[in-house]
Amino acid sequence: MPEAVTDTSLTVKDRHAAMHATLRQRICLLDYPPGTQLSEIALAKEFGTSRTPMRRVLARLEEEGLVQSVHGVGTLVTDADITELEQAYRLRVELTALTGQLDPVVPDDAFLDRLQDLINRAAQMVVSGTPRSFTDLDMDVFQTLLDLTANDPLRQVLERLYYQTKRLWLVRAIKSELDLEEEYRIFLHELEAIQIALKSGDLNAVAQIQRAHISMSFNRLMQQRD
Repeated sequence: MPEAVTDTSLTVKDRHAAMHATLRQRICLLDYPPGTQLSEIALAKEFGTSRTPMRRVLARLEEEGLVQSVHGVGTLVTDADITELEQAYRLRVELTALTGQLDPVVPDDAFLDRLQDLINRAAQMVVSGTPRSFTDLDMDVFQTLLDLTANDPLRQVLERLYYQTKRLWLVRAIKSELDLEEEYRIFLHELEAIQIALKSGDLNAVAQIQRAHISMSFNRLMQQRD
């Protein structure tokens, strides 16, 4: 369990956010596959909290489309169906382009160091990556690049759309329906292009690079649709 969840110095709000992030990550990494029943009681015990805050966390996940409450059954992890999520994916593509226009944040040296660490991880991924480790890296990259805009409404919508659609890639990868080596190389090239654009100070180019790669990734997924 992440330290943030058990850190007693955190505010109640921050602890709830940490619990939400942990469960969301488990869903997106398929630790909780579609159809998994999530026990409010068991999770509350695991996280050392009462049922009320855990109920709120599960309600938030339901609003985000990652779980659903079924009467007489409980809370179930939703399926990741590309047909149902197609509109969400396309919206994510278009909104990503706005990160370079709406309240863009000029990266400092610390941000560029974080990006270099991610590039190093991506380079290693080409050598010895797995679908799960790649998905974990992709989530870290998403959260890092999201810091390039200070527009809170845009950040919130993009975060919701990202996690709604994230499982689609991992499901296809596990089924061996994608060329994983090629996927890893494309991702590394994307990060290297973003780094070049950032060093030149062109935040709009960074957004366009992200948009193009998300769009191409979506098209590759659609081509593999049953």
